[in-house]
Amino acid sequence: MATHLEFELLDSTKLQYPKKYKVFLLNDDYTSMDFVIDILISIFHKSYEEAEKVMLDIHKKERGLCGVYTHEIAETKVIQVTKKAKESGFPLKSTMEEE
Repeated sequence: MATHLEFELLDSTKLQYPKKYKVFLLNDDYTSMDFVIDILISIFHKSYEEAEKVMLDIHKKERGLCGVYTHEIAETKVIQVTKKAKESGFPLKSTMEEE
């Protein structure tokens, strides 16, 4: 049977949600629009229509939001973008910012 003390401890426990991070792709003058769309579909799991919209944001606003993730997932996405861009000969950059 639970005591009064156990109930007080349970009531005072607060859940802390992990911080979230926004992942952006940055505009450059060399990476093709098709490659950016491919990155958005393959790494960020966007539909073609969503990918096209983000790609246009990157082109017009110098960066586009790809998604919001926990730190570890955001960091992994940035690494995947860098690796795939380098393998394909593009200078595409990705960043993450705390939400």
